[in-house]
This record gives sequence, C-alpha cells and structure tokens, in this order.
Amino acid sequence: MKKIWVLIAFISMISCKTEKKIDYTIISGKIEDATAKKIIIYSQFDTSEKKEIVIAENGTFRDTLKMNCNFFLLREDRNMTEFYAPNGSDVNINYNSKKKDSTLILSGSLRAINNYIFNKNKSNAAISGDQKERFLKDETAFKTHALKIKTIEEDLLYTTAGIPEDFKINERKNINYNYLTTLINYQSYHGYYIEDRSFETSENFLNELKGLKLENETDFLFSINYRTLVSAILRSKSDDLVAKDSTETDLAYLKTIVSIKNEVIKNKLLYDDAKYGITYTDNLEAYYLLFSKNSTNEENNKKITKDYNNLKSLAKGNPSPSFTDYEDNAGGTKSLEDLKGKYVYIDVWATWCGPCIAEIPSLKKVEKAFHGKNIQFLSISIDTDKDHDKWKKMILDRELGGMQLIADNNWESQFVADFMIKGIPRFILIDPNGNILDANAPRPSDKKLVATLNGLNL
Repeated sequence: MKKIWVLIAFISMISCKTEKKIDYTIISGKIEDATAKKIIIYSQFDTSEKKEIVIAENGTFRDTLKMNCNFFLLREDRNMTEFYAPNGSDVNINYNSKKKDSTLILSGSLRAINNYIFNKNKSNAAISGDQKERFLKDETAFKTHALKIKTIEEDLLYTTAGIPEDFKINERKNINYNYLTTLINYQSYHGYYIEDRSFETSENFLNELKGLKLENETDFLFSINYRTLVSAILRSKSDDLVAKDSTETDLAYLKTIVSIKNEVIKNKLLYDDAKYGITYTDNLEAYYLLFSKNSTNEENNKKITKDYNNLKSLAKGNPSPSFTDYEDNAGGTKSLEDLKGKYVYIDVWATWCGPCIAEIPSLKKVEKAFHGKNIQFLSISIDTDKDHDKWKKMILDRELGGMQLIADNNWESQFVADFMIKGIPRFILIDPNGNILDANAPRPSDKKLVATLNGLNL
C-alpha cells in the first residue's frame, strides 16, 4: 500500500511540473531551381534581426528561429515569402524559384494562417492595381477603392477554414489599420502624382482616425500596419512642433515619441528612428542625448551608443575613410588617394535605387555649374556583380558625367561600412587634403549644396 502512495505522489509531482516553454520555431522546406546559395529570414518586427540558412544541393533547408517576433519574411534571391510562425510552431515552405507564386506550398502547424496570408497578399496585389493610377483618384473614388480592398480581405479571413479565433480578432484589426494607413498616405502620394506638394485633403477625409489610441501594446506587437500608423501620426504631430518653434525635423520626431508612456512602444519607435536617423542627423550630440535619456532598452542603447562613437570619427576635419582600386567605367581603377588635391563630392548610389536616379538631373546641373573648378564629382555604385552590365548600360543610357566607379563588395564594401551608410542615396564632401567636410552632404536637388560649394575656394 505504501508503495502505491509513493507512486501516486511521484506521478503527481511529474504532472504538476511546469511544462517547458518552447522558445523557437522550426523552419524547413525545399526550393527547386534556386539560384541563391542561402535564404535569409527577416523578423518583421525588427528587420535588422535576421538569420541566414544554407540551401542544400538538393534544394532543401531546415533550421530553428529564435527571434522576438511572430511574423517573418523569407528572401531567396528576389523571391519574398511572408509567413507567421510564433514560438512552438513549425513551418514548411516549398516552391520552384522560377515560378514561385504558382508553385508555392505552405504547410506545417499553422498552414491555414500562412495560406491565408499568401492569398491575401496575392488578391491585394491584383485588386490594388497601378499605384500611380490609384493615388490619382479623387478622394471619394480613392476611399471607395480602399474600402473594397478592406472588404475583400475581411471576407477572405472569415471564409478561410482552420484559422484560430484569436488570430481572426487581431487580423481583423490589422486589416482596418492597413485601410487607415492607406488613407493617411493619400495626401502626400496624391500631391506627388499631381505635382502639387501643397495639396491637402478635405477636412473630414481622415475622420475615421479620430479617437485612435496610440498605445495599444497588443496591436503594436501583432500588426505592422498599426506600427506604421502610429509612426505616421506621431510624425504629423512632430511637423506641428517644427512649425511652432523651428525644431529640427529629426529632433522634433524624437521629442514626439518621448510623449508615449508605453515603454515597449516608445523604445521600439526610438530605436527604429535612431538606427538610421543617427547616421543622417546634423545634430549628432543633441540627437544622441535625446535618445539615450529616454530609451530604457539596454540592448538598443548599446547598439546606438556604438554607432554614436563610430560617427564621432566622421566629424568634419577628420581623415576620410578610403577605398582602393575601385573599377572605373572609363577604364582601369581608381583609389580615393588619386583624387587628393581636389574637393571630392561623392554620390553613393545603385541602379535599383529610385531616389538615387531621381537625383541624376539635379546632379548633372551642379556638375555643369562647377565644370572646370577644383572639384571632382564622383559616383560610387554599390550594385552587385550580377548587375555590373546594368550599371555600365545606365551610365551610357543616362549619359552620366563625373567619375563613375563601382564598389568592390556592394553593401559589404569597407568604405560603405566605414561611413556607416545604411541607406542610399548618400552624399559625402571631402576636402583636397582627404579630410571630411561633410559626411552627410546636401543632395544635388537641395539648394544648400550650391551654396556650400560656392563657399569653398574652388
């Protein structure tokens, strides 16, 4: 009898033990005809958090993901696949790289959700149509079209079998946030396409945003659209601050974020801006001080502090980072050292970069205005090897002037890393001694550039 009670007690101890929580996701699959040697998985909550997984010779891959995120993006060459995979789940992704959308098979423990996401994105792309055509619509037609997309997404959500109720609740709000984000984008996009930047929507156009709470942590963690919406609303508020007391735009946005009381939301928004913004700001000390005084996420603080310390070496008067033997489109190679004795205005760009290409007409005008002066206009492409011919063709097709070089290792080039370039186009001004005049020089389309160059002894 005593042995029976000991056995019962032992079983009770085991059953009362806290079940170990699984803190990873299993990702596997097969990609046929893959041209890439690896896939990259990005966290949609923080795209700087990623994992590379090697594709085996037979096209298969398998690994675990341990990221603080539920939504991910798988990239294989130019193929992108969005999927949902909270800890404890498993996802299997199979397709042919040459015809991904027609061959994609999503399976695993959350296949219903992931097939819904794929079908939603597919139908959204089909009904959204051409972006320019969509944003050229008048307010009434635009809103009608946006509501149609919202209704189709909601219908798909509730007619897809097997989706858990808690996901449906969160996803329905996510769909609505996407609709609201589309509305808030209308003014700037419509103004751009009608070539009237002063365009403003009617007073009641954004009535549906009234009363929207900006500190819903659950929605913030689940919905990328809610995060985008919160950021857009805060930026609008920061514009008012700029107009009111002439605060610099980047500092005004940080000050607006600081008004958020929810620590998770505030820290995320501060970090999202700082990881790029600190490399562009004209007020490094003030920007870093404002960030560091208000961010309470220690991991984020370490990353931004590291960037801040590196950026101090790029201050005016410091020796410029250099590059050696970059291929010259005109023949041979060039190093930065070859250009000593001249001012050098550097344009870091790529053939795939729309904003870079938009600057070309303005750059040509500046080059013409300062032709024959003691300044070298230098364009450095960070295109990959496979786009080498595209780079050479664009130089010819667009009759690009100045000196045209291509970096030795695209984004991974040491020169790009040393200047902490995280977005392009990026413009740099160096003096005849090889020292930095401005690590974030004005763009060619900015009137400040001509004023800056006129102030030099050219």
